[in-house]
Amino acid sequence: MTRLPQFTFAFQPIVNVVSGEIASYEALVRGPNGEPAWQVLTQVGPLDLHVLDLQLRIEAIRLASMLGGPCNLNLNLMPRSLDLSAEAITSTLEMAERCGMRADHITLEITEGEIIDDLKRFAEMVNNHRSSGVHFAIDDFGAGYAGLNLLAEFQPDSIKLDMSLVRGIESRGPRQAIVRGIHRTCTDLGIDVIAEGVETEAEYWWFRQEGIELFQGYLFARPGLRQMPLAFYPPSA
Repeated sequence: MTRLPQFTFAFQPIVNVVSGEIASYEALVRGPNGEPAWQVLTQVGPLDLHVLDLQLRIEAIRLASMLGGPCNLNLNLMPRSLDLSAEAITSTLEMAERCGMRADHITLEITEGEIIDDLKRFAEMVNNHRSSGVHFAIDDFGAGYAGLNLLAEFQPDSIKLDMSLVRGIESRGPRQAIVRGIHRTCTDLGIDVIAEGVETEAEYWWFRQEGIELFQGYLFARPGLRQMPLAFYPPSA
């Protein structure tokens, strides 16, 4: 039996600055003393990562329900997990149901930068679960090569712009052009765009002027270790 490392979670809100509400919380894996995610994930070999991947989602749901958060919850899903385990999503949703959390309160984030060998098959596996109500997001959009192909094969409910596009965007013309194109495409497809990793007011105001409403980052709230921050502070006009 695979021995899993010790871990816990920090929760960071995704905020809607127009409604003034917390749209969801992302569960970010941490070590038992707050160590970063990579220190947890590198304790498991590549062949066992899917086991840890599923356990992380299950424990994130359990902890979120214990904390009593008014929860929509974003959870990470490694694409490779679907290849190795048919229960990668179903077991997650079963745990949510046991904890009294509806499937449509769950968003599974798929990292664009991870290699997906067969996009069509991956899209079919994901789309098979849409009837449950679960939502899907592409994380780190713009970091890898598969983003537009993923959009072509299946339309997620949301994308999270990679921080490499976000950082310093107010003074980077090429990044601005790329983000405008992504935003326009997602608007046409009915996909929400989240600016992730926003740390400065200058970054925030550029995105806000482009019509972005959903944000995540230190400018609004830092991740709370084993707690859900209940307030955020958008810059005033």
